[in-house]
Amino acid sequence: MANLQPMLLEPLHAAYVVHERLHEADPEAFKKIASHIRGIAANGESKIDAELLKQLPALEIIAVMGVGYDGVDVAAAKARGIVVTHTPGVLNDDVADLAMALMLTWARQVVRADRFVRDGQWPTSAFPLGRRVSGARLGIVGMGRIGQAIALRAAAFGMQIAYTARSAKADVSLPYLSTPVALAAQSDFLVVITPGGAETRKLIDASVLAALGPKGCLVNVARGSVIDEAALIAALQAGTIAGAALDVFENEPHVPQALREMDNVVLTPHIGSATNDTRQAMANLTLSNLKAHFAGNTLPSPVPECQ
Repeated sequence: MANLQPMLLEPLHAAYVVHERLHEADPEAFKKIASHIRGIAANGESKIDAELLKQLPALEIIAVMGVGYDGVDVAAAKARGIVVTHTPGVLNDDVADLAMALMLTWARQVVRADRFVRDGQWPTSAFPLGRRVSGARLGIVGMGRIGQAIALRAAAFGMQIAYTARSAKADVSLPYLSTPVALAAQSDFLVVITPGGAETRKLIDASVLAALGPKGCLVNVARGSVIDEAALIAALQAGTIAGAALDVFENEPHVPQALREMDNVVLTPHIGSATNDTRQAMANLTLSNLKAHFAGNTLPSPVPECQ
């Protein structure tokens, strides 16, 4: 089991026999009970690979409290008849809100401005001018539920919005570009909200950053794996792009010192869905998936591969 929040862990203990992270805390004790484990409750950062699944012959369901599930070997689970669920929909608004907040924070230099005032610099010097967000060109990498929620918010700012995805969305009227490079080339802000996993690993590479250009800002509210972090650092250091606003990182919770030292980068600790209301809704949906499975009912939200 992953390190779960009390709003999920407490009702789990009330309804089930829970072996909390026993495979990590006491591997020998885990071996003794592994054959009886029927479900895994995980969070979006959990790693559940084929090797772990082999140790759980009775496993029936993996319920992820998160929309992302790239740490789960879904193919290996499906081969065993194990269903995987997640919690889409309930966190769209919070993640979209944060994407806009990161854009505004970077463009208007909110973090630097706060420090400027606190350090007593205001009486003796002028704060540098920022960037306008309203009317700017926004490229969205990924146009699922959250991408569409970001586009809705950006439209209220009068932004010129385009997107890229695996294919054009029939129900989205915004301009579609077939590659991230083409999208970056006509964007002032490039927001990444595509799923993680092998297919999108380092999708945002040096070529995309070069296309974004010296006035462009990269915003990532997807997964750290989607960006080539070394290439991003190099681009920021060289002035290839103007800056970045990042909520996710390649090796969380460890953030490279180079990023932490840059004034043109805004950093947050993976807080896209981190509000009480949304985390409670995510916990409730995770519990509903478990309850439905063990009752033999239709699952509220299986991952697409298991539908």
